[in-house]
Amino acid sequence: MAGLFGMGGRGDSGRSPRVRRGDVRSAILDVLRTAAESGEQLNGYQVIQQIGERSGGAWKPSPGSVYPTIQLLHDEGLLETDDEMGRKSLRLTSLGATHVTEHADELAAVWRPFDRTDRATGEYADLKPEIGQVMGAVWQIVTQGSESQRQAAVDVLVETRRRLYGILADGDDPETGDES
Repeated sequence: MAGLFGMGGRGDSGRSPRVRRGDVRSAILDVLRTAAESGEQLNGYQVIQQIGERSGGAWKPSPGSVYPTIQLLHDEGLLETDDEMGRKSLRLTSLGATHVTEHADELAAVWRPFDRTDRATGEYADLKPEIGQVMGAVWQIVTQGSESQRQAAVDVLVETRRRLYGILADGDDPETGDES
């Protein structure tokens, strides 16, 4: 159950299970494409931040997966680095720009699992990031909260559980207006 809520689990690095091999590559290229379009130059750390932001916080790839991928993209001639004032800026080469244009659909697809408006991506596409964030907040209260804060959190959780069951008990599907 821990893996379901994004809290990690055996063999889970804590990121969303919807992230597949090769998605880091696509995400880096798409982030650099967007940066180039806006005239921005990003370093590796900023690329990681952008991936986190574009996934709504659901995916924060590790430097151990991003930096080797950046090196691979550099070796393939798709991006280049520029040491500017002691920081390495990344930018697409002309070959990289052509590649992202030719593979625009593939690059856009990397973000679909995180699009909260795309209900076709999976059974828990809308709820999973929220559940993980709620569990993170609960864990903070459990480990760092005072006794009164923990009691207040219990009250909130009890009320939330009741309201969730109330949603099911209403029987209306808010999308179709049909009774279930």
